[in-house]
Amino acid sequence: MSEAPDTKNKDAETGTATISVLPTSGDARPKRRHRIILASFLLMVILPVFATAYYLYQWADDQYASTVGFSVRKEEVASPIELLGGVSELAGSTSIDAAILYEFLHSQEIVQILDDRISLRDLYSKPEDDPVFAFDPSGTIEDLRDHWHRMVKVAYDDASGLIEVRALAFTPEDATLIATELFNESARLVNELSSIAQDDTIRFSKTELDLAIERLISARQAMTTFRSRTQIVDPTTDVQGQMGLLNTLQTQLAEALIELDLLRENTVAGDIRIRQLEARIEVIERRLAEERRKLGLGGVQIIEDGEDTDDSYALIFAEFERLAVDREFAETAYTAALASYDTALAEARRQSMYLAAHVKPTQAERAEFPARTELIALVTLFCFTGWGIMLMIYYSIRDRR
Repeated sequence: MSEAPDTKNKDAETGTATISVLPTSGDARPKRRHRIILASFLLMVILPVFATAYYLYQWADDQYASTVGFSVRKEEVASPIELLGGVSELAGSTSIDAAILYEFLHSQEIVQILDDRISLRDLYSKPEDDPVFAFDPSGTIEDLRDHWHRMVKVAYDDASGLIEVRALAFTPEDATLIATELFNESARLVNELSSIAQDDTIRFSKTELDLAIERLISARQAMTTFRSRTQIVDPTTDVQGQMGLLNTLQTQLAEALIELDLLRENTVAGDIRIRQLEARIEVIERRLAEERRKLGLGGVQIIEDGEDTDDSYALIFAEFERLAVDREFAETAYTAALASYDTALAEARRQSMYLAAHVKPTQAERAEFPARTELIALVTLFCFTGWGIMLMIYYSIRDRR
């Protein structure tokens, strides 16, 4: 108890001083607000922490963890030329495919697939009378997906492309089964992505090859139709034969003219040999004129629509050259398209993705979850923090009155 300050009074007659003492304060007693604060502490901190500890140690079943780690790899087997050059890359990681796989592991699709295959509902609903960690079998697929996110944790490293999955279950065997099936389904997805990539690689080349084949068939059919119509296999060879015939006729004509001149000089007029040479020269000249006409303005007999028609070597040769150029271009395009297609097939065989597991699915020997100590500490921290904030708000409002 605190003492009140003394007051001194001096008696005027006697000269003595008297001291007066103020009354002291009474004993400190808890007030009503103190009792309310204590009750709120019990209700908001002690009771939730005690209830959490009781639930975790009395009701909550043990959970076992199985861990599996893997990454998406891309195998690129280099050709012998590339190996000799030393510029090829034998293997590499595909970050985009790893990101796709990471999203797939969080999707509803894999939950549905594994539920159909190993019945996730039955595995997650094994504990009885557990409203927190057990799954209600009557829940929807969305509820099962949310429960999946609580029981399966996926960690993905962007830099290395490594994926690590931790699967929880209420028995070690169930946890290992979930991790194994998850890895198998991930491998199936990666193989499917690899097949799609290979199909995309060769689809364009196959389309170009089909077009080149059609163009080559059309060009060869046009050439066959031309040869059937003109009865000429190769106008170039035919023209060379015609030119040889012309040269022969011209040589014979020159020899006949020289012989005629010699006879005219050495024999009398009216010699029968002169008339024979003149007739021979006339026949040779007519034949020369006929052959020259075939090479020039017309005279080649061809069959078109069942009727005989004439056509010139110039027009026939021009048509043949056009068809020959079309066929040559079609053959060149076909050769290039076939080479491109073969290259695409080789690249598709050389480049393949696969799922490489650096940590195979483990099987636990002791239960590590739920992490009871950590959960109780977190509940204590949150409850005490919430209670302290409400207490500060109360005193702040009280001080303003």
